[in-house]
Amino acid sequence: MIRLFKVSIPSSAVALILSESALIFACYLLAAHLALDVPLVTFLFDQSGYWQISFETAVIVLGLYFSDLYENFRVRSRIRLVQQFCLVLGIAFLLQSLLAVGRFGILLPKWVMVYGSGVVLVVVPLWRVLFTTLARKSSGGQKLLFLGSSAEVQEIVQTLNDIPELGMSPIGYLDTEPGSDPVPAAPRLGSLADLDAVLSENHPARLVVGLANPEDLPVERLLELRLGGLRIDEASSIYEAIFGRIPSCDLPPSRIVFARDVHPRTTNVALQSFYSFVTALIALLAALPVMAGVALIVILSSPGPVLVRERCAGLHGKEFFVFKFRSAQIGNWIRALRLNLLPQLFNVLRGEMSIVGPRPERTEFVSALEEKIPYYRQRLAVKPGITGWAQINEKDISTIEDSITKLEFDRYYIKNLSFWLDAYIVLHTLKRALLGR
Repeated sequence: MIRLFKVSIPSSAVALILSESALIFACYLLAAHLALDVPLVTFLFDQSGYWQISFETAVIVLGLYFSDLYENFRVRSRIRLVQQFCLVLGIAFLLQSLLAVGRFGILLPKWVMVYGSGVVLVVVPLWRVLFTTLARKSSGGQKLLFLGSSAEVQEIVQTLNDIPELGMSPIGYLDTEPGSDPVPAAPRLGSLADLDAVLSENHPARLVVGLANPEDLPVERLLELRLGGLRIDEASSIYEAIFGRIPSCDLPPSRIVFARDVHPRTTNVALQSFYSFVTALIALLAALPVMAGVALIVILSSPGPVLVRERCAGLHGKEFFVFKFRSAQIGNWIRALRLNLLPQLFNVLRGEMSIVGPRPERTEFVSALEEKIPYYRQRLAVKPGITGWAQINEKDISTIEDSITKLEFDRYYIKNLSFWLDAYIVLHTLKRALLGR
């Protein structure tokens, strides 16, 4: 896996994005060579052709991203794949038409656009099918040997078996004694005393330690192996990379007390306050006509106030009021498009919230959850946000277990808070909002 924007992304997904970007660029390059009367070099460097093709490539790749074709790139239906490519290319043509009205310099010549899109529609889906076939056949990836059978290990093993594109393959696990909790998705290869024999036979690329009792860990032998070049990781770090959250199961208080990531870096927090304010100001000015329209619809739909406010816990538990559009009668489509949250831009301008952060929770809910969920108050280490890492990863919260999972996402965000992670979250939020998810 490759870490980009503070997010662990499968290497196969990165390779697919880069290869398809290069292939799309090459398709339009071929079209320019066939359709234009001028030499290709003249078009590329004297007539801004390089930037025109680059812009079109970026539009198509972004369209494929918004169609979830990089989030889950297995080809389950070739007809469906071609339909999605047709939709993306149709949007690209529409955008070209809009650019033609404004006479922008990044507009591709008509026949280059037509021929190039036709080639893309044939070549790139074929490459996608070939790529996924090759990726599936070579999906063994790094071989992982697990020491222990904790709850974290069991989740990791099951997920790696279900999603081989992650590039890691569990070969089995060792535990302290036969009576330990089994890992259903992986074979038991013996006890910790069999470590050397299992290493000699299987040659794993990494050891993953997930022992419930750290005292059982063969520290001296692991130190020798680590100094000898074998990579050794805690199960929690692998869990974090795969699931994008920091596990709470069996979390000792010492890990919170001595951890350096309980609070984000001061410089990142200060930078976030600056770009959140600027972004909220620009977004508010741009959204004023939309907000006026939503307010009018709310007034006409049913009697009552246009805005509602909720008393929520903010930074370090400080109370403040969150503003939302009332959406009792028209709630479905307003909430689907996140339009009910637009008044929270005022909360950002007042310094009570950020564009990105944990979801603001009502004070009574926070008090109740603090009593039931250990370390719940850690999510108050940063300002709440209009959108956030937990919001784009977790569905509706209905149980205590859901709240624990959301806390794990929030803890991951607090640990990794940065401009690039915020940008990734905002882009993903726009995708969900525009597609009504």
